[in-house]
This record gives sequence, C-alpha cells and structure tokens, in this order.
Amino acid sequence: MKLKKWLENWDLTKLKINIHVLEMEWAPQEKDREAAWELYIELLTRITTQPLPEGHGDEKTALDSVYNLFPTTREILKRKGRECEQFTKLAIVVLNQVVRPFTAKWHRLSVEGAFNNSDVRQNFRAELASLQKDLRNYSRLLAEVAQVEDMTELSKE
Repeated sequence: MKLKKWLENWDLTKLKINIHVLEMEWAPQEKDREAAWELYIELLTRITTQPLPEGHGDEKTALDSVYNLFPTTREILKRKGRECEQFTKLAIVVLNQVVRPFTAKWHRLSVEGAFNNSDVRQNFRAELASLQKDLRNYSRLLAEVAQVEDMTELSKE
C-alpha cells in the first residue's frame, strides 16, 4: 500500500509530505512496530489524547505534556535506530507539522503569563481539543502499525 493511501485511512491527509515519499510503499518492519507501540502508549496516557474537562487540570501542565512528545519520540528514534525508517517518516512529520505549531504558540504565551487570563485558558483548551483530534487519529494509526487493538477511545468519556 502507498503511504498516501495509508494516511487517508487515518484522516491524516493534511500532513505535507514530499510527493515522492507519499508514493513509496508503506511496509513497516518489526522495529517500526516496536517504536509505534512505545509512542502509542505515550499518546494514550497523556493529555494528548485524553479529555481535559472544564474546571479540571492545569493548562501549563497540559502544555508541558504535549511538549514532552518531542524528547519521548527522539528517545524512541535513537533507541530503535535506522531500522525503523517508516515510523521515523511519520513521527517527524507529525511532530513538526502538528505538534510544533501548537507548542511554539502556547509556550510563548505561557511564558508571557497568558494563562492568568480565563479567556486565553479557554482558547488554549479549544485548540488543545483540536490537536487531540489529530493525535487520536495518529494514535489509531500507531495501533495499526504496532498490530495491537486500538484503545484510543477506551477511557474517553
């Protein structure tokens, strides 16, 4: 199956990937499956895919949890090495195109004290909910790569 078709199956078509890469065969290997499993577990156990009900939690802590996907993914990539090329292609694109714009925007606002404003906190939560939708799609894709049952919606209200 071509990578482009694979991404369409998981509603991740807004990712901007070189057309040459999109036309490549999508054939994850064992190291890809192992890496996908590790990141899948990270996504399912963070605010990245779980609801943040109004009146609960803390925006700064939620932002930090989303940001921590960067060092977590880097560590997985380093440990699994060059043998998880398919996973690497997706992980880097998702980090740079989906997660980074969110964390870059909100980190700056957080440093400037914006979370002291209730309207800003509400806006953060709305944008987090949008990010979570994309990351739930990503977690479903990772479950498929890891060849495990998808539990993305297991604990969702």
